[in-house]
Amino acid sequence: MSLMDRVRGLFRRPEPEPLDVHAPGLAVVASCDDPAVAPSSVLAASKGWAEDGQAVLRYRLELPAARVGEASGLIGQDGYELRVDGEETADPVRCAALRAGIVTALAVARDHSRMASLAQRLGGDAIGWDVLQPREGETDNIGVPDLT
Repeated sequence: MSLMDRVRGLFRRPEPEPLDVHAPGLAVVASCDDPAVAPSSVLAASKGWAEDGQAVLRYRLELPAARVGEASGLIGQDGYELRVDGEETADPVRCAALRAGIVTALAVARDHSRMASLAQRLGGDAIGWDVLQPREGETDNIGVPDLT
């Protein structure tokens, strides 16, 4: 490590801890159920979205009960965690695919296309997406997502 690298290291902000998709205090700051609406429009219209802040991107899906395990494995390859809402015996099963990180309109558009394609291949449907960010005093229980 050079002397300049050491000096730069003194003035860098420490990297924030990665956001946990199960963190308390997460609230929906942007949401869309219409696949025809551009994510950039939804995010730009959001008054609560902190563009540079970490967030949880949540896709709401309906999947055939017999394909939930397969879906979980497939979306896990992209860093998403699949959470089942309610009973897995219902058909179709309402699920939420969750991933934490910095959310951009491009990432939402790209991943929405992937989720819609995955859901369709498995005989299900991509219902919509949400962006959740930490907000004091507000919570959205993403452990059991409200998918209605």
